[in-house]
Amino acid sequence: MRPRRSFLSRLPVMGPIISLIIVSTAVALSTDRFIGLDNLNNVALQASIVAIVAVGSTLVILTGGIDLSPGAAMALLTMIMASLIKFEGMSVPSAIAVVLVMSILLGAVNGFLSSYGRIPSFIVTLATLSIYRGIAFLFNDGSPIFSVSDSLEPWFYGKLFGIALPFFYVLILYLIAWGFLKYTPNGRKIYAIGGNASAARLSGINVNQTRLMAFVIAGLMVGIASILMTARLNSGSPNYGVGTELQAIGAAVVGGASLAGGYGHIFGTVIGAAIIVVVQNGLNLNAVPTSWQNITLGVIILLAVFIDMWRADFGRLIGKTWSRVVGRAPASADPDGEEPDVDPAQRRG
Repeated sequence: MRPRRSFLSRLPVMGPIISLIIVSTAVALSTDRFIGLDNLNNVALQASIVAIVAVGSTLVILTGGIDLSPGAAMALLTMIMASLIKFEGMSVPSAIAVVLVMSILLGAVNGFLSSYGRIPSFIVTLATLSIYRGIAFLFNDGSPIFSVSDSLEPWFYGKLFGIALPFFYVLILYLIAWGFLKYTPNGRKIYAIGGNASAARLSGINVNQTRLMAFVIAGLMVGIASILMTARLNSGSPNYGVGTELQAIGAAVVGGASLAGGYGHIFGTVIGAAIIVVVQNGLNLNAVPTSWQNITLGVIILLAVFIDMWRADFGRLIGKTWSRVVGRAPASADPDGEEPDVDPAQRRG
């Protein structure tokens, strides 16, 4: 009889949670400044922007695509918002509405070219990464726009019940994303396309339309993050967002999403975002040079992808080792030692 696993061991985010605990403990041991209230608050605020961008990146990755443009799009959107408020005299709510519409359009460009245009998403978003940042430099002669509006600060630093507002933004967006992926037909289509696009197409799913939708949602998430970035720094700059795309992709992959598509859990992504930010914060507190911080982030992403690519082989190896120890065949394998086929939609957490 197959032994029943505990509830905790069956949680799809258990691995990322354990990783976060290990990383946080290591950073706390390396410097006593990490556990200071002000620093933890700063980490939470930093993680909120990355986590919001990572929502969209996760959806795109689940379809089997990739989005390299969020950082450049953030730079462009912060410049648009800052220009509208400071130079055009537009109210903050109106500027926010414009930025959200623009973010949807930027995401739609990526989605349309990569789906209906049949250009690999890597190439499309690599190109738009350069295009969006280039357009950002056209504003204000390429110079940052400072002191946009005093009324922006409460959007990021305001508190509700003594808790910073970004916490609620992240909580609400992740709950919506979780419900969307788990309980809606479009959410199930995203998993199906990532698992096997050809099979999804044969089953009647409009693959191009679903991929376009994923990129549009990703664009909207970047728009929300851009608003928070502008509010946090009270400025817009064509240099903002550098590396954000790698942090967002890293958050999704470290959180358990497969770059091959079709597998991942949205709550794993927010934990992955926390891991990325905690590591960077620990490096900052220990005065590690920026060059080594970039190297560390790259190594983390590489290790996460390596584990993802060899996940099945590791599972079979562990299963065979365990079977030798207890003297029986692993319950999850067939007589030939191969893993049973699993519908990608059933692998959702």
